[in-house]
Amino acid sequence: MGRFRRRMYEQYGQEFSSDESYNNAYRKVKRLRGFYSHLRVYIFVNIIVIIANLNKELFTEGIHSSGLTQWETYSTAFFWGIGLAAHALSVFGRDIFFSSDWEQKKIQKYMEKEAANTNKWE
Repeated sequence: MGRFRRRMYEQYGQEFSSDESYNNAYRKVKRLRGFYSHLRVYIFVNIIVIIANLNKELFTEGIHSSGLTQWETYSTAFFWGIGLAAHALSVFGRDIFFSSDWEQKKIQKYMEKEAANTNKWE
């Protein structure tokens, strides 16, 4: 266990049932941080690549045939985006959009809404 992790564990150790639970939480946070770093780099690099491609096309071919509709302008973002989506699935799991209790929450929300509507006119 590293110095930082040991200090964090000593500081918050009473809240964890064991060293294993801390390690699991630490790994999850590390993976989440890695994904957000990947997302930041993806956005930054692709903005630069797209602007560079558009400027190159603008200076060589003129304003009428700019690279806005050319595949080469967006191909890096597209293929890297597939990799980023795979990274997101590995970090967040299959329940990235619909968590395991999403269905229950929606049912409860609609039941409350229906109850509010029926009581509204009584």
